[in-house]
Amino acid sequence: MTKPTIALLGTGLMGAPMSANLLRAGYPLRVWNRTRAKAEPLAAAGAQVCDTAAEAVAGVDVVISMLADGPTTAAVQAEPALRAGLKPGALWIEMASVKPAEARAQAQDLASLGLRHLDAPVSGGTKGAEAGTLAIMVGGEAEVFAEAEPVLAAMGRPVHVGPSGSGELSKLANQSIVAITIAAVAEAMLLLERGGADPAAVRDALKGGFADSTILQQHGQRMTEGNFVPGGLTKFQVKDLDNVLAEAAGLGLTLPTTHDVNERFRHLCDAMEGGDMDHSALYLELKKRNGLL
Repeated sequence: MTKPTIALLGTGLMGAPMSANLLRAGYPLRVWNRTRAKAEPLAAAGAQVCDTAAEAVAGVDVVISMLADGPTTAAVQAEPALRAGLKPGALWIEMASVKPAEARAQAQDLASLGLRHLDAPVSGGTKGAEAGTLAIMVGGEAEVFAEAEPVLAAMGRPVHVGPSGSGELSKLANQSIVAITIAAVAEAMLLLERGGADPAAVRDALKGGFADSTILQQHGQRMTEGNFVPGGLTKFQVKDLDNVLAEAAGLGLTLPTTHDVNERFRHLCDAMEGGDMDHSALYLELKKRNGLL
């Protein structure tokens, strides 16, 4: 069976390795990025690098958007040339972290053009993107998910979690857990370091226990080694947590721990100019809070 032609919009830290995995799986792929230089390396792997988003999506079977946020995707989708080139019956998969309401609005807008839609944000960072092991939370119609599952499986482990917007809601829950766990791991690593224990040895000792996690092992190591080269950007963590809190407010909920951690990430971004650092750099905010920076 002929594989569907895919256009992937946004070849940044996550989109580039996701594109590479689609190419390795044998999918014909067009890519577009606002800064073309970030897409160019994919040409050597067989991708068609396009100058415009409209050129990338024209007549393709599947569009994957991995842009910065919901408003950016909405602006791209609104381009008249892009809309004119979309293939009726094609599938648009939003894989960036956007608000659930934005995902539902995308679905409604694209339905007016005869397209289907899934929201399928991911978790796993750049390492998961490179390894093709991303956790993929998918909202939308079950039958559309079943059709898209082979494409998504080339990038990770897709799970259908409910109707339109549910994938993005699941990602918000994920981001809240990630942020709070980063804060807990930062406190643990600082406690160990100041108390004279070997943080690496303790992380090894905790493997398989209730406190173990990917964040403990990967970000705990980053913290104690001072390696904050970005995998997941702090400024995007703030954006996601802002969305968590807005969604919670719309549901009449108060999430105090998420709120407090978000304020700390915001301080790291604004007062400490750490927005382009890895979100594990919350460790630096903790050290400064303790007078250790």
